[in-house]
Amino acid sequence: MSGKIIFYEDRDFQGRSYECNSDCAELNSFLNRCNSIRVESGVFVVYDRPNYTGHQYLLRRGEYPEYQHMMGFSDCIRSCRMIPAYKGTYRVRIYERENFGGQMNELMDDCDSIQDRFHMSDIQSCHVMDGYWLMYEQPHYKGRVIYLWPGEYRSFRDMGYDNLRFGSIRRFMDSC
Repeated sequence: MSGKIIFYEDRDFQGRSYECNSDCAELNSFLNRCNSIRVESGVFVVYDRPNYTGHQYLLRRGEYPEYQHMMGFSDCIRSCRMIPAYKGTYRVRIYERENFGGQMNELMDDCDSIQDRFHMSDIQSCHVMDGYWLMYEQPHYKGRVIYLWPGEYRSFRDMGYDNLRFGSIRRFMDSC
């Protein structure tokens, strides 16, 4: 299943637009700014920096006529990534320190409170081995969220999340 997201320079789906059906590492080549978004199909993560970095927000099918007021973003959407459909297994290792140091725990299911379940004071790196995951700032899947796809994340601080502590993590399923 493919996705389709349309970015508009002005509010209420006005002005120049750019349609995207897959990942785009640099939107600035197509639009000067972004003030509204329409997701016609699929699920996307949008980022305020190029190359899938910076603050991110998960967008599902729907209309976002003034998205920055809802999400606290400026008009700087610089990249987007489509979340692919996934039906396989899920596995992630979370680490207390950068570069996979300190206490390590492996998860294959959701965890609504990292502190309660593992007694970890912080998560500063992780390795997503299978599946796609959402890591939340607060327990019980609340607060800011970052999307993680398979790969190694050696330092959340280097990704721009130096003041963010994580309280819960869940598998990304389209029904989340």
